[in-house]
Amino acid sequence: MSNTQERVHLKARKVSFSWDDTPLHWVPGDPFTTHTINVLHLLLPAGERWFVHVYKQVLPLIEDERLREDVIGFIGQEAMHSQAHDEVLPHLKEQGLDPTPYTAQIDWFFEKLLGDRTLPPGRPRKWWLLERVAIIAAIEHYTAFLGDWVLNAEELDRRGADPTMLDLLRWHGAEEVEHRSVAFDLFMHVDGNYRRRVRTWGVAFAVLVFLWQRGARFFMENDPTLVDGRASFKQFYLKGRQGTLPATGDLLKSVPRYLSRGYHPSQEGCTEQAVAYLASSPAAVAAEKSTA
Repeated sequence: MSNTQERVHLKARKVSFSWDDTPLHWVPGDPFTTHTINVLHLLLPAGERWFVHVYKQVLPLIEDERLREDVIGFIGQEAMHSQAHDEVLPHLKEQGLDPTPYTAQIDWFFEKLLGDRTLPPGRPRKWWLLERVAIIAAIEHYTAFLGDWVLNAEELDRRGADPTMLDLLRWHGAEEVEHRSVAFDLFMHVDGNYRRRVRTWGVAFAVLVFLWQRGARFFMENDPTLVDGRASFKQFYLKGRQGTLPATGDLLKSVPRYLSRGYHPSQEGCTEQAVAYLASSPAAVAAEKSTA
């Protein structure tokens, strides 16, 4: 689905989830789909904390007040996403899947490899800041893609996926669609260099593929209920055709869209659909009532 994006006021929704009744394989009989999506719980807490850290540094460079307001709303939402996914990890550990060895690597990646560097003030320091802003814009292209996908992934409902996990994924996905233009608009505002956009897309795409396949392999190999758990691209492709994971063809088609000079994230997803889900999400509705 796609439409011209309607601007909405971005706000953090202080959601909470109870994982007591969520089984290890929350897509019944499908550990591969379960664990491939579970990689989000490994990547997102550190990744979205990193987003927030970088954006707090770039705030002084924003000269457009409307964009500044959007970025502050984005920061609030991303911080809440990080917390919500982080809270799934103890539940996985209780079920025999200790994610600590993998999350330690993810923390190192974002805090050290993509973290602040001891650079002289001026151009070198600003260059590294703009590189990271551009990387976030590329990553947000894929989080919006995934958000749009999960909002429309009816096959997960048909397979009896755990409703609490689906609500977490769709609440998060809806907010990714809701704020899908912020990272790109910020990049264009503070820099907008096309060659940097292409270069950092390559970095973001390679990193996401590498970390995701490692995460899926980690879960499958350490799942205590599986004798010989394995993860492969063929499985991902087949699950994409079945509709329980994003279709490989759709992922590949999203690449030239982002690399097009005329690209804007408003071409992706549907704001109306995202807002409608957020108005009905059990967790988001409970958060709204609690806030009120």
